[in-house]
Amino acid sequence: MKVAVIQPGYLPWLGYFEQMHQADIFVHATNLRYTRQDWRNRNRIKTKQGWQWLTVPVKSRGNFNVAINEIRINNDVPWAKKHLNIIKENYKMAPYYQDYIAFFEESYRQVWNYLIDLDLHFINYFKDVLGIRTGVLDIDDLNLGEVNKNTRLIKVCRQLGASIYLSGAAAKDYIKQELFDEAGIELQFQEYIHPVYPQLHGDFISHLSIIDLLFNCGEKSLSILSSA
Repeated sequence: MKVAVIQPGYLPWLGYFEQMHQADIFVHATNLRYTRQDWRNRNRIKTKQGWQWLTVPVKSRGNFNVAINEIRINNDVPWAKKHLNIIKENYKMAPYYQDYIAFFEESYRQVWNYLIDLDLHFINYFKDVLGIRTGVLDIDDLNLGEVNKNTRLIKVCRQLGASIYLSGAAAKDYIKQELFDEAGIELQFQEYIHPVYPQLHGDFISHLSIIDLLFNCGEKSLSILSSA
């Protein structure tokens, strides 16, 4: 069995869902420390002027050790209406716009108080429309207790009976191979080669939110993102 453990993000990129697709069980790491200027509350889309951030304003000032699942959204700022308008303006001519836009309209009409609820709402939707069948759970459900980065991952694998841990490439900087060897768990790193697919608005831009692929490629999206 292959397990991946990843922090949820806002409208994640293609590689996030490719890693989910590769795994047998995908664990949402919702209790890790929130990091600023990261992917937890923002992502990029393509506009007529190039790529642009969509950022959810959060109440994180002074909260240096708060977990992701404790971060509150700053709803004093009309961010939801802004995000929806930007998405509609820049994807209204996309081939599959009509297939998905109603979901975004409904989602942005809701009032979201916690960032984690917003992130998982979109992630679960994207998982379903992409056709990814991987089982998912929240890391809090495993009751791991106090652990560091490496022992956390090993304990997750042991509890779930995993023989393989699938990590994102960025974790090579801190993951200790020898600990996984001692635990008898194979450590694999995702080596994602970003596909090129049809886009609006000029030259191709990679590493955008999954919504760019969905609006442009629809039901072909999973085969495209996992084809490399």
